[in-house]
Amino acid sequence: MNLNITEEKVFKDPVHKYIYVQDQTIWDLINTKEFQRLRRIRQLGTSYLTFHGAEHSRFSHSLGVYEITRKIISQFERNQYPGWPNEEKLLALCAALLHDVGHGPFSHSLEEVFDTHHEQWTCSILLEDTEVNRILRQVSDDFPEKVAAVIRKTYPNPIVAGLISSQMDADRMDYLLRDAYFTGVNYGNFDLERILRVLRPVQGKIVVKESGMHAIEHYLMSRYQMYWQIYFHPVTRSSEIILRQIFRRAKELYEKGHAFDWMPDPIRKLLDGTITVQSYLKLDEAYVQAAFLHWEDEPDTLLSDLCSRFLNRRLYKYITIPDPDESLLEEISRQFIAIGLNPAYHMEIDFPFDQPYDVYRPDSKKAGKEEKTPILLLDEQESLIEISAKSDIVRSITGLHQGEYHLYYPEEPLIGSKDKLSPALRELFKI
Repeated sequence: MNLNITEEKVFKDPVHKYIYVQDQTIWDLINTKEFQRLRRIRQLGTSYLTFHGAEHSRFSHSLGVYEITRKIISQFERNQYPGWPNEEKLLALCAALLHDVGHGPFSHSLEEVFDTHHEQWTCSILLEDTEVNRILRQVSDDFPEKVAAVIRKTYPNPIVAGLISSQMDADRMDYLLRDAYFTGVNYGNFDLERILRVLRPVQGKIVVKESGMHAIEHYLMSRYQMYWQIYFHPVTRSSEIILRQIFRRAKELYEKGHAFDWMPDPIRKLLDGTITVQSYLKLDEAYVQAAFLHWEDEPDTLLSDLCSRFLNRRLYKYITIPDPDESLLEEISRQFIAIGLNPAYHMEIDFPFDQPYDVYRPDSKKAGKEEKTPILLLDEQESLIEISAKSDIVRSITGLHQGEYHLYYPEEPLIGSKDKLSPALRELFKI
C-alpha cells in the first residue's frame, strides 16, 4: 500500500530545477542503502578524465529519470487521456527511480570484462533480500517482480516500459541534458518541456502529437551529437581501454595464482565469478580506485603501470588507421614485442559506431535483432505515422553511423625505442 507524504519532499536539481517526491514509497526507496550507493558511482564513468566537470552521479541521474517520468504521468492525468492506466503510476515511478540501481563502478568497462550486465544486478537487488525489496513488498508481495519485469522489458503493459526504455524515454532525455550540463557542452540540449507537452498515450504506446515533430528532431540530433562529441571522445575511449586492461590483467593474474598484496573479499569474488548481491553492493568507484592505488605497488610491472596510468591520467595516445589490415597489425605487433611491449595490452584498435535512430518495424524482423519501437507521430486524423516518413532530418540519421579506426598505444616506450622501429612505423606513429 502506498501513501502520500504529508508534505512533499523537494530536491534542488541543476537540470530540472526541482524534483518533487509525493509518494512515501518513493521517499523510502531513495533512502535505502542500495539507492544511496549510487551517489558513489559516476554517471559517465571515466569521462571525468576528459571533461573535468563530469563528476555527476547515477544517484542524480536516477532522480532525474524519476522526475521526467513523474512529469509525463502528471500531464497524462491532468488531461485525462484514456490511454494511460492510472493504476500503473507508482509502478512506473519506482521503475524509473530504480532502473540503474544495479550499476557497478565504471559499469560498462566492468561489465565487458566480467561478462555481466547492470540490468541483471538491478533485478537481483529488486528481488533478493535488500532494503529496496522490503519496501517494494510493502506495496504488495508481487510488486518487486512487477518492477523487475518493467526493467527487463517483459511487463505485459508496454506503455509502462516505454516510459523507461524506448527510443524516446525518460532515461535518455535526462542523461542527454544532464551529461551536456556537466561536461559543459551545448550538444545535448533540447526542448524538454515542449516534448513533454506533446506526448500522448495511444493504443498502448507513447506517441507524439505531430505538431511536436521538430522538438523530437532536435532531441534525436542532440543524441547524435552527444555520442560523437562526448561518449565517443577518443580521450575517454583511451581511459576506458586502460580501465578494461586493469580488470583483465588482475583477473589473469588471479587465475594464475598471483599473491596480491591487497585483495578485499568483494574484488576477489568479482575476479573468480562468485560475487553475490551483498558483495556487489560494497563495490563503488572509491573502493575500486583504492584497489588500483594498492596495485600500483604490485610486483607485476604491467598491472602496476596500467594502474599508475589510470590514476595519474597518463593515457594511451592514438593514431588513425584508415585501413587496419591484418598484415599491418601483425607487423606492428612484431615490432612492439621486439621493444618489450605486450601487444595484448599495449595496442588496441577501437572503432566506434552508433545507430541514432532505428526505424524498426515488426513486419521486418531480423534474427537476433532487439525490437526497438519506432517513434510515432499522431496526426490530426488520429492516425499513427512513423517519424522518418515525415522528417528528412530523422531519415538522415537512420542506419549505422561509423567512426574511424583508432589504434591506441603507450607513447613513451615507442619514443624511447624509436631507433629500433622501422622507418615505416616511425612514420605511422609520427615519431
